[in-house]
Amino acid sequence: MKRERATRLLHDMIDRLEEGGWPLNLVEEIYVFGSYARGASEPGDVDLVVQHTTDPKWLSHSLDASINGRDSYIPMKQALRGRTRGLSFQFQWRDYLRDDEGFELVLLWQRGDPFSLARQRLADMTADPQAKAAPRDHMLDVFTRLAQAPPRPVRMELHDLHTTGQITITRIDLPDAIPVDEQARSHIRRRWIETSPLRRAGAAAVACLEQHGTAPARIELHSQHLHHRGGAVDCFVDLGWRYFFALKRHLNDHQSWLEVPSPHPTKPLEALLIRPIKL
Repeated sequence: MKRERATRLLHDMIDRLEEGGWPLNLVEEIYVFGSYARGASEPGDVDLVVQHTTDPKWLSHSLDASINGRDSYIPMKQALRGRTRGLSFQFQWRDYLRDDEGFELVLLWQRGDPFSLARQRLADMTADPQAKAAPRDHMLDVFTRLAQAPPRPVRMELHDLHTTGQITITRIDLPDAIPVDEQARSHIRRRWIETSPLRRAGAAAVACLEQHGTAPARIELHSQHLHHRGGAVDCFVDLGWRYFFALKRHLNDHQSWLEVPSPHPTKPLEALLIRPIKL
C-alpha cells in the first residue's frame, strides 16, 4: 500500500473517532508503529495499538461473543476502519509491544486531545526516503510459502506454540471440490451464496478433510457444526483468521485446526493444518 493511501485511511479513522458513538467512546489512546511510523513510502498495513476502557454494554457484548465463539473486537474494528482494509489493530497491547518487544509507539490521539492535534501529529509523520518496511518478525518457514504472511498477532501466537513444541503446522493446497456428504453440502449452500469466496473456501476445506478421513459430522465450519446435531469435533475450519482467537481452546480439546487464510472467488486456495502435539 502506498503511503498516500495509508495516510487517507488514518485521516478517515480520526474523522470516525471524532464522530463518536459506541464503541468508539471507549477508546482511550491510539498509537502508530511499524513501517508507517518510520516513514516508509510503501508501508503495507498500518499498525495501530488501541487502548480502551469498558462499560456494561461492552462487558455484556464480550461475554456474549465469548459464549458464541465470536471475536468481541469486530464492532470496534469496524467502527475504526469503516469498510476499508489496510489498518491492523492491536488492542490493549501498548505495554507488551513497548516494554517487552521494544517497539517505538508514536502517539496519534489520547482522550482529552483535540482531534486537530491528532491530525497535526499525523502530518508530522513525514515520509523518509531511507525507511523501508521492516523484515517480518515471528516468521516460520511455513509462512514464507503462503501467498500472504499471517497478521502479526497470528504469527506471534503460532510461532510461540510451534517453537515450544505444542503444535505442528502444515501448508496444504486446496483444490476446488464439493463435499460428498449431503448434509455438509446442504449446510454450505444454505449458508453462503454461490459467488461467495467463503462458500468456495468452506467447500474445498471440508472436501479436503473428508478425503483424508475426517467425518463431516465431526467438523465445525466457521463456528457452526455441519450436521444438525453437533457432537464431538475433530477439526475446526476457519476462514480468513476470523475465529483465530478461539484456537487455543480447540487445541486444548485435542482438536485440529484448518485455516484458509485468504478465501477468494477465483485465486488458488491454500490452507494451514494446525495439529496439537499430545505431550
